[in-house]
Amino acid sequence: MGSRRLQTIVAMILAGLWGAFLAIPHVRGDVWMLDRLEATMADLRTLARGVRRPPPVVLIVAIDDEFVGHEGKYPVDRGTLARIVDAVAELSPKAIALDVLLLDAGEEADDVALADALARSRGVIAGAAVFDETRQTLGADGEGALARVPIADGFALPLDRFAQNAAIGIVNVSTDYAGTPRLSPMIFRTADRLEVSFPLQAVSLAMNAAPSFEPARIVLGDHTVSTDFGQRLPISYYGPRGTIETVGATSVLAGNLDREKVAGRIVVIGATVIGSGDVFPTPFDPVLPGVEVVATTISHLVAGDGLVRDNRVRLADAALAVILPIILVALLAWRRSALGFLAITAVAALWLAVNFVFFTKGVWLSAALPLAAGMPPAIVFGSAQIWLDRRRTQRLARQNELLRRFQAPALRDWLARNPDFLKEPVRQEAAIVFIDLSGFTGFSEVASASVMRELLDDFYRLVEKDAEAHKGVITNFMGDGAMIVFGLPQPTPDDPANAMRCAVALAAHARAWLVAQPVTVARRIGIKLGAHCGSIVASRLGGGSQQQITATGDSVNVASRLMEVAAQHRADIAISADLYRAAGSEVLPSSGRLDGPVQSSIRGRSGTMSVWLWRET
Repeated sequence: MGSRRLQTIVAMILAGLWGAFLAIPHVRGDVWMLDRLEATMADLRTLARGVRRPPPVVLIVAIDDEFVGHEGKYPVDRGTLARIVDAVAELSPKAIALDVLLLDAGEEADDVALADALARSRGVIAGAAVFDETRQTLGADGEGALARVPIADGFALPLDRFAQNAAIGIVNVSTDYAGTPRLSPMIFRTADRLEVSFPLQAVSLAMNAAPSFEPARIVLGDHTVSTDFGQRLPISYYGPRGTIETVGATSVLAGNLDREKVAGRIVVIGATVIGSGDVFPTPFDPVLPGVEVVATTISHLVAGDGLVRDNRVRLADAALAVILPIILVALLAWRRSALGFLAITAVAALWLAVNFVFFTKGVWLSAALPLAAGMPPAIVFGSAQIWLDRRRTQRLARQNELLRRFQAPALRDWLARNPDFLKEPVRQEAAIVFIDLSGFTGFSEVASASVMRELLDDFYRLVEKDAEAHKGVITNFMGDGAMIVFGLPQPTPDDPANAMRCAVALAAHARAWLVAQPVTVARRIGIKLGAHCGSIVASRLGGGSQQQITATGDSVNVASRLMEVAAQHRADIAISADLYRAAGSEVLPSSGRLDGPVQSSIRGRSGTMSVWLWRET
């Protein structure tokens, strides 16, 4: 057996073991480090799926801004709530869910009115589970149907006068790192008590069936709903606020609500008023009222149109987590050519398509787990193979090293006249421009050495021409990029303006140069530039046999990091506000577009800085 084949087999085994290492805790629901990525991927799939029409099983009666404005206060008094409950009850709903915490006593007459209204209706009122920690604590495994149910420190329940006239349900939801409700627990427990959720209690009343809990599912009469660990129901949002049919409380009290809209439905009464505090970010809406989260969960329980993520789904995730990295490594070993990468792309595209189709059909296959299982082995194995085949790129590295040994012509001339120039480091003001070919490293792995040499030679000539035309000095060619300093050998008042003009010229000329390249080159490579001005330290670096004039300091680092800002915003140039002020806006041509300033973080620095973004048009 050849060494390359043995390496491939070992790599495939290790890739499968890595996938199993991640899959086992996923099956147990313990892969918390992937939750953030999974939440983001779930949002992307939800947005790609688009807005759905909710089933006609729930109606929201909203205590909205119009109603609060009419009443003149918020929260509204309980006498008003009683009138709303009575008005809804007269229209024959299946159940009324009052999403209001009735924990403290109010005006006696109002409390009596609301208690009587609840007694005359078929309703559920809200309670809350209290947790000492910010995250809900889940119970232990091995407790049958109640395994991993959220364990609360206590319950905040309605006053007895209300609880005696209505069922009680707990309104808490499970949110992710961003505060988005992802799961709705169907039951909560303390050391000595169990309480079902508010949505489940409402559905139980509507169906006239007590819920029965079995492992990974809830049974309501002849109706079964699949649940995730801890009897938690995944939430699949229909759309932004208002997607679930909503009527204002003003219309209800005015008698403008048709019986056809209410009869046979579960009616949820709750606040949508701005500033109520009961709002959550969701994929469709940054401030979705909590009452719509409740209504969404109720719809899932009745219509069964939510997401399924039970043990069978998790086992399917686990199998893919083991198989996918093995396939990727095998494809990388098979062909490291365009055909091999095409096959890898096809496998990834197929997986994404299948994952999305299942998601639209209500099956929540993990997206984060296959990514975490497949990408590291593929990257490590691919990197190792590239390292073993570095002979072509070593020739290019030697060529680049030779280019770095030559100083800029302007500095060579100055040194000839002033041999002691920068014998000691000098702190001075200067402007700095960095330019880099993005995507060049990946291109170098598939292109021949001759193509690489010709491409770099053309690029270097382009940079040299514009740097010299704008009185800049190239202090360093960094493989596929360059650093240009304006202020050497001596600073001048025109250095910021020259730097800005040079950056814009480089962006325009580099774009034109890339357009003139073959399609196979142009589609792989882009440009990014960063430009800044400030204090630098100009000095000689190197030993006695070889020295180089260069600039160092925070200003140089900022200019280099600004290339990352340009790439993040898909701009050609990221220009610091310091350089923009020093150069003046009049130096910019009308051939492009300047946006900003934007506040952007700079890697390696605390805080943010103002940055202008230039794009060629």
